[in-house]
Amino acid sequence: MSRGTKWTIGAIAVIALAAVGAAAAVKVNGKTVDVRIEPVERRDLVASVTASGQVQPHTKVDLSSDISGRIVRLAVKEGDVVKKGQFLLQIDPATYEAAVDRSEAALAGARAQAAQAKANLIQARRTYERSAAIKAANPRLIADEQLEQQRTQTDVDSATQEAADYNVQQALAAVRDARGSLAKTTILAPMSGRITRLEVRQGETAIEGTLNKDAATLLTISDMSLLESKIKVDETDVAHISIGDSAIVQLDAFPDTTFVGRVTKIANSSMKTAAQAASNTTPTDQVVDYEVTVQLLNPPADTRPDFTATAKVVTDTRKNVLSIPIIALTVREHETLPNADTTVTLGRAPQSKKQVGRHDVEGVFVVGPDRKVMFRAVKVGIAGDKYFEVLSGLRVGERIVGGTYQAIRELKDGTPVREAKSDTAGSRS
Repeated sequence: MSRGTKWTIGAIAVIALAAVGAAAAVKVNGKTVDVRIEPVERRDLVASVTASGQVQPHTKVDLSSDISGRIVRLAVKEGDVVKKGQFLLQIDPATYEAAVDRSEAALAGARAQAAQAKANLIQARRTYERSAAIKAANPRLIADEQLEQQRTQTDVDSATQEAADYNVQQALAAVRDARGSLAKTTILAPMSGRITRLEVRQGETAIEGTLNKDAATLLTISDMSLLESKIKVDETDVAHISIGDSAIVQLDAFPDTTFVGRVTKIANSSMKTAAQAASNTTPTDQVVDYEVTVQLLNPPADTRPDFTATAKVVTDTRKNVLSIPIIALTVREHETLPNADTTVTLGRAPQSKKQVGRHDVEGVFVVGPDRKVMFRAVKVGIAGDKYFEVLSGLRVGERIVGGTYQAIRELKDGTPVREAKSDTAGSRS
């Protein structure tokens, strides 16, 4: 076989393969895709942020003891409603009563010493004054040295009386301290509310709260008339929440009822785990949350602390605006800028190739009169539960691909589509 003949056969084979490939490509590209088609319509949209937390009273007091001792009387139980100033419990006062007696006896002794020091000072002054008068009348009767000694004794007695007065003040302070400790053996309610936590029993020993706050807590009084939920909001959502925003709150304990709430506080610093707080660090690979306080405006009477709550905070609303299903919005690579493929070399070790300069555009697939789709860039605004607000790129009545998610991912410009009956029925229901 000649060389010319071989070239002719090879060319024919290449052309045949190209024709087969082109036919296959036409078949693939011409495949009709079943999708859900929806018209662009006007709707009322509500943007919201949903987060969960726990119900807590706005005001509560963790009551602990300032002294140590055995509890000899406990007058309340968990769940009781108490009034401000009501007696709660008694710590054994015997040791502190004895301390009061000792301090009062010491005060009496200090006062007696002060009285004696005062009498000595008065006598010393009178003796000095008489000697000074005699010395003035007849200088030879009283020696200068004797008069000097009497004046010195007067100064000493004056200082002694001053010291005795200070001892009296010190003893008075000791009495006040002892009486204060004795008064602390009787614990009264600092506020009105409900006993929501009772950690001790009669006969147990109370310890000072300054030693260990958690272990020293005796009971908790909560004002259940004003409740709030402290929810954890992600950093990407907290910027959209403002003080005063309304919220719909659902309590797990009342699954069939929703309650109205209002945002009253937004934390300025993020919430840290116990490990982060101990190390004073915030790892960059962990989610950053902020605490947002939502006050419940109409809580049920039998709500209890630590109930799990889910709050839906309304951040924005739109009336009668163009909207598209959230699922319809997709991202496509719009263009590649110059120098898109680069190889970064550090020293002698070449790094993996990284494409830069990609420009991604958000948009939807619009269904044309010929039932073929074309990607169109769309600018969106707030997001409701199911729909995005459309700011530009679409008109009322245009038909777009609204599902399925898998179909939207695989669509390309020019792909023919047809409306899936099951999806359409589902979207209209």
